[in-house]
Order: sequence, then structure tokens, then C-alpha cells
Amino acid sequence: MTIKGHKNSVARKFSRRGRQVLLLVLPALFVAVGLAVLYLVEQGSWEGARTAPAPPPAPAAAAIGKPPASPMRREIVTRGTTLAEILPKYGFLPKDIHELKEQVKPVYDLGKIVAGREIRIRTTPDSGWAALEYDIDEDRFLVVRNDAGRFRAEIKPVPYEIRTAFLWAAIEDSPIAAVNAAGEDDFIALELADIFGSDIDFYTDIQRGDAFRVVFEKRFLGGRPAGYGRVLAAEFTNQGNVFRAFRFMYPDTGKADFFDPSGNSLRKEFLKSPMKFARISSRFSRSRFHPIRKIYRPHNGVDYAAPAGSPVQATADGVVTQVGWNGAAGRMIRIRHKNAYETMYLHLSGYAKGIRAGVRVDAKQAIGYVGSSGESTGPHLDYRILYHGKYVNPLGWKFQPAEPLRKEYVEPFKAEAEKLGFALDAPAFVLGILPADGPF
Repeated sequence: MTIKGHKNSVARKFSRRGRQVLLLVLPALFVAVGLAVLYLVEQGSWEGARTAPAPPPAPAAAAIGKPPASPMRREIVTRGTTLAEILPKYGFLPKDIHELKEQVKPVYDLGKIVAGREIRIRTTPDSGWAALEYDIDEDRFLVVRNDAGRFRAEIKPVPYEIRTAFLWAAIEDSPIAAVNAAGEDDFIALELADIFGSDIDFYTDIQRGDAFRVVFEKRFLGGRPAGYGRVLAAEFTNQGNVFRAFRFMYPDTGKADFFDPSGNSLRKEFLKSPMKFARISSRFSRSRFHPIRKIYRPHNGVDYAAPAGSPVQATADGVVTQVGWNGAAGRMIRIRHKNAYETMYLHLSGYAKGIRAGVRVDAKQAIGYVGSSGESTGPHLDYRILYHGKYVNPLGWKFQPAEPLRKEYVEPFKAEAEKLGFALDAPAFVLGILPADGPF
């Protein structure tokens, strides 16, 4: 069980404005949260609280006197390196490498090994080899066994141990800084931006004193941290407003989404921002002084300043209708959405793979990259929304919620949300700080 929190001062209570934040997690808090999450893990009905099965133990030697297996030899693939360059140092002849690739190809093409991935080789005392493993990605690895010159290959899931974790933090600078100060990676902050992105703009809306709590999964491999799994529940307090999200997976489709305690989807028709973290450099205006043309004219979008190459995401599901150069707008993408909406993304440096006219895209999907093409004084994204053909203010427009929880799953969701809510609330109850006037 992994439990982390912000630990900088003795328990301080939030005011009604959420300006003062409890930063020290007392020892009793660790015990309480541990018991809370343990309770969740032990509930077989909780889809999120599962532990991946450990790999089966290696079979014992078949007979006394059999040579013990050699340890795995490990090597990280470097850029431009091929099997023909890696394997000879482990006793492979050119014909062996060719035969290996040909026999394994129906399962996986070893001609496509990727830089940064690990190859593991188990050699034998007679200078041969018994097994080869290759990490395909973070979730799968290839296993090839040498059976007297016949190679048996299969792709296996990485046997992660999944532990439920808890993070409780206050924001002094940014969500990423708060997550990092609590000992976790940027991933958690980016997930929060995804979950609450329809209600909170993670640049314009975040203030010092905001706070969040998250129940999530951490992966371990060989007892060491190996990344993250799913966020299961989260709470974000922004400018005194408390937002809660609980993950629920539909048993019939396997599709998961986040809902508030009442079963309303956290997603709206549109995200509040086409970028997870960026600075607004210019707002929607009916009369703005143009920095290049030196005249006053309408600015029909919102400018987000960000480093060149930063990813730009579609703010809603839709169909791409235009990709290419568009005069002063530079490289631009235009997307048509339901209910008479369109969005435009201007001054891009390039487009994401596969983005072209006629392609359907999903909300949060990367479609392009920040640039300074067209009439632009520096790297930024000009983001625009049209409704029935007329420009509207992306920051002020009120969008409708997405589909709520399906009625037949209201009761299972409530049962799951109750357990997850218990995990989120445990620290506050232990310290006697109830959420009546703030999140803690």
C-alpha cells in the first residue's frame, strides 16, 4: 500500500475560500488511509482494486546434477542498432539470427526493435542460448525459447504488481509542482487535467491554495516502481468549488468514464482548453490591436502561448474538414462537431500523424503542434469556436454536459462511488476536519 501526501507544515485548516491548506499528514492519517484503501482492495466488487497475479514460480530442476540456469544478460537497444549487431556477442552466428527472425516473425517482427527497450538473453554453459526476451512496450514483452534449434515465441503481459495509492496535495505554484513535491510524477497532474478539463481550465482557473486528492494505481515490477495504472477517484478544490470524480466501467462494454457523485458525466460537449497546460496571451475580443497589422480589429479566438512543438488536442469529438495552409492563419486545422459547432486551430507547426480532411477525431486526441506559422509574433495557438457559423468566446460559452450514467448502472455506480469516496474522505475524518467549509 502506497500513501503519499504533502508534508510541509502542521495541520492547518482550509478557510471557506480554500486559501489555507493542510500540508502535513500526521502519522494517524497514514494509518487511516491505509486501512481505508485496504478495505477497498479487499472488496471483490471494486473493479479498480485488483492485484495482478504474480508470475508462476520457475520449475525445479528435473534431476540432480543438471547445470543451473545462467542468469539473464541484459542490454538496452540503442538508436540505429539491429539484432545483427547485438546478438553476436552472446554467441549467435549470422545464420542463427536470420533463422530466429524468420521463425519468430509470425508472432513479432524482430526487425522492428525500438531504441530504449531492453533485450534479455539467457545463455547456456555450452555457449548456446536458452531464451530471449524483448520488451515490446510498457505492457507486453516477447518471449522466445530455444528448443533444440526450434524457436517457440509468444507475447506475454508484463507481470506488474498493482498497488492502490493515495495523494493529498495543496497547490502553491502549479498542479505539476504540487504532484512532484509529493513525490509523484507529472502523470498524476496530467490525468487531473484530463478528468476535470471540462470544468477547470488548468491555466486560467488555478489559484494558490487550490488542492486535490487522488486515489490511483501504481505499478511495481520486482518490488520497484514501474509507472502508473488508472486513476480511480479524484477531488479537486478550485477557488472554493469542489469537484469530485469517480471512475466507473460499464460491465457490458468495458468502456470506462468519470462521473460526479450524482452520476453526471465529468465530460462536457467541449473541453475548456485545447492544451493541458499553457499560458493565455490574448483573449477573445471584438476590438483588439493587431500586433502585426497595427490596427484595431476583432480577435475571434483565444491565444495560448506555449513552446513550439507542444501538442494541441481536439476539444470535442468531430470530423476534420480542413488541414493545411490558410493565409494569415498559417497551418490550420478545422473540425466539425455535432450541434452546429466548429473549432479552428491556427498557427500550427505541423499536424499529428493521420490528421487529414475526412478523418474522425476524439476529444483529447492530439491533432497538431504549436507553431508560429502565418501572421504570428511567436509560438502560440489561436483557438476558435463557431456556433451556427458565428464566432463565440471559448472562455465564456456555456456547454452542455455529455451523456449521464446509464440508468441500469446507477446502483452499481453508487456502491462503487461510496467505497472510493470513503478513501478520499478518510484523512479529513481522522483529523477532525470535515468537508463542510472546504475540501478537508
